[in-house]
Amino acid sequence: MDDLAALIDLNRDYITSVQTSDVRRFDEILADDFLCSNPDGSLVDRAGFLKQTAVPVKISGLQAHEVNVRLMGDFAIIHAKTTYTGPDGRPGSGRYTDVWARRHGRWLAVSAHVTRC
Repeated sequence: MDDLAALIDLNRDYITSVQTSDVRRFDEILADDFLCSNPDGSLVDRAGFLKQTAVPVKISGLQAHEVNVRLMGDFAIIHAKTTYTGPDGRPGSGRYTDVWARRHGRWLAVSAHVTRC
């Protein structure tokens, strides 16, 4: 599989794992030094992200749109828009930027930044 296809698959896994609280999959694809900027402005490390992922999300129908994968050698940046349904049934949206690095032949997420509108 080429790098672009691999990153598109990983991006899809990432979004699905958020929606389904799949800590196991995140444990496989997050780098040890992963950091995430949350929509509330907090910064969490890998352990904190896995802990918050274990709590079932209250949104449904999370989807990524306008996915833009920028390959730059052994790292890549993915920008995308999200849409979802909030717990009150109202539509919501946001954006994210994920940074991936190829380490020992594998793509791992090293950084994420999430916003909500």
